[in-house]
Amino acid sequence: MNLLLGARTGVFRGDPEAAEDPVRVLDSDRVLRVRTFGPRVYAATRGGLYRSLDSGRSWTHIETPRPEVYSVLEAPVGERLYIGTHPAHIYVSEDAGETWDGCESLQDLPSREEWYTPRHRNESHVRALRSAGGERVVAGIEVGGVHLSEDGGETWTERRQGVHDDIHHVLVRSVDEWVASTGNGLYRTRDSGRSWTRLDDGGDRRYFREAFAYDGRLYAAAAAGPPATWDGPKGTDAALYESCDGGDTLEPVEYAGSPGGFVLSWAAADGEVYAGTTDGLLLHREADGWFGVGSVPAEIGSLAAVE
Repeated sequence: MNLLLGARTGVFRGDPEAAEDPVRVLDSDRVLRVRTFGPRVYAATRGGLYRSLDSGRSWTHIETPRPEVYSVLEAPVGERLYIGTHPAHIYVSEDAGETWDGCESLQDLPSREEWYTPRHRNESHVRALRSAGGERVVAGIEVGGVHLSEDGGETWTERRQGVHDDIHHVLVRSVDEWVASTGNGLYRTRDSGRSWTRLDDGGDRRYFREAFAYDGRLYAAAAAGPPATWDGPKGTDAALYESCDGGDTLEPVEYAGSPGGFVLSWAAADGEVYAGTTDGLLLHREADGWFGVGSVPAEIGSLAAVE
């Protein structure tokens, strides 16, 4: 098993058990998401969408309606391809990206005029796309909240009440249970977004980028503030948390590179859990803690396991 590391300078590929550091297999603009669906791997980047059919060894650029692709989803796998872009639009293809149709009803949601922030050119983007089973698609907007389609993107319902609207990632644990990582807290819903509960304590570290679940355990990490603050005297001032009760309690754990390195991404490979940090360090969860096993010369914003 190998790992694909999505970074600011492209995608890197490597064996986490090997001594050598990963090698770059895609030279691109900043990679926002690397995701696998069956034999296909996608890299969503600020310079477009890329697909690999050989576990990330080689890549093909796919033409998309907008160049800045922040998220990608196949659902059902092998049948329908979605992308989320900047500005915040969702497009769907039923012919593997040859042609695209816009999910125009997303633009008609009551809160649409509120989806903007000065730090993103007074616009927003679809940072998360996840399947919640069948025709159900969950979208997370930075900045704009969480929204649900139950018909494959034809129509959308707002599920943003009670969750901070700066959505970085949505982890779908089951049809109804989702965990949202936001710029101000970690939130969970158990009723498909109709109501939300904040899981973190709202303390000094409240900027969450991504949560991950594996083998009954929930993983999350938080920094003291957004990226604009990371060059300060304390750096990211980050913490890593684990939970064995679905997030009801978050226990801080030690890890290599803390507190300066903030965990941005997660993946499981061969029954082992890995994480990537702002410092470009690849971490491995061992019995007695988190240890570095490799690095790349840029932050690891996304991770995916491939054969």
